[in-house]
Amino acid sequence: MEDKYYISESDFYTWLQENREDFDILMAYYRCAMMEISTKFNVLNEEMSLRYEKRNPIEFIRHRLKTYESIRGKLARKRLSLTIENIELGLNDVAGIRVICSFPTDIYMLADALSRQDDIIVIDRKDYMEHPKPSGYRSLHLIVAVPIFLHDFKKMMTVEVQFRTIGMDWWATLEHKIKYKKDLPDIPKVEAALIDCAQKSYELDLEMQELFKTAMSVSDE
Repeated sequence: MEDKYYISESDFYTWLQENREDFDILMAYYRCAMMEISTKFNVLNEEMSLRYEKRNPIEFIRHRLKTYESIRGKLARKRLSLTIENIELGLNDVAGIRVICSFPTDIYMLADALSRQDDIIVIDRKDYMEHPKPSGYRSLHLIVAVPIFLHDFKKMMTVEVQFRTIGMDWWATLEHKIKYKKDLPDIPKVEAALIDCAQKSYELDLEMQELFKTAMSVSDE
């Protein structure tokens, strides 16, 4: 029996043609939400650079909207029918921002600073730094709701914010390229090696963080 929540590619594109205007408006709202969050981080980065001798905790920020295929697949996995309402209310990660930081402590500082802002609602928080995934993946994830101010009304939109160090981002990017390569030989051995690399990368993050603290304490003296 065919799963009633399965959405074929042809059905999705037929639906998209029929709902193009509403879908494009929703995606525009998500882009506005990402701009709002990015502005908040840029302000925090500027403020931290003034407070801590020109040191910026944020190395760079990336943005992404889920692809059509990702939206279609996630609706099916969550057993949601294809509607504008289900995309907006049922999927919390259509809009995503990745904040790449210098050190692990920067991640927690920025996440807490964002969470304390009075127009931000934290919907979910997952600490994969303290509790890494079985694959070795480390990051801090927040799902937040942020208001966007349009010409005649305010609307709350959800954004997924991922915090990583440079090392975590480097590992995650290469892990994706390696693990999902077709015809990968000896998969358990490769997975074990990736977990080991993730641990070494995190240990190096902590070591560099301590070296930086030492350097800063010497400069203060």
